Amino acid sequence: MAKYEISITEAAGADLAEIIEYIANDNSTAAIQLADEIEQRISQLEDFPSMGANPRNRSLVNKGYKILIVKDYLVFYVLTGDIVEIRRIISGKRNYVKLP
Repeated sequence: MAKYEISITEAAGADLAEIIEYIANDNSTAAIQLADEIEQRISQLEDFPSMGANPRNRSLVNKGYKILIVKDYLVFYVLTGDIVEIRRIISGKRNYVKLP
C-alpha cells in the first residue's frame, strides 16, 4: 500500500509553533516532547489516513475533516486524493467551530 503525502498548511504550522513556544516558556523539555508526539502522530497518517475521529460539528464532517487527538490538542486534517492536509492544530479547550 502506497504512503500518503503529509502537507501542513501555514496556519497549522503557525498553530504548532505558537503551542510549543507557549509551553517552552514554562518547560522546554515538555515542549519538545509534545512537538515530537504531535509530529509522530501526524506521521502515522502516511499509512493510516483515516485513523482520526470525526468532529462533532456536522459542517466539518461534511467538509471531510478528521481529528487526531494528541494529549490536550486537536489536529484537524482532510484527505484529498493521496495527500493528508493538516489544516489546524489547536487546544482541545478552544471552541474550534469558530476558527477560520
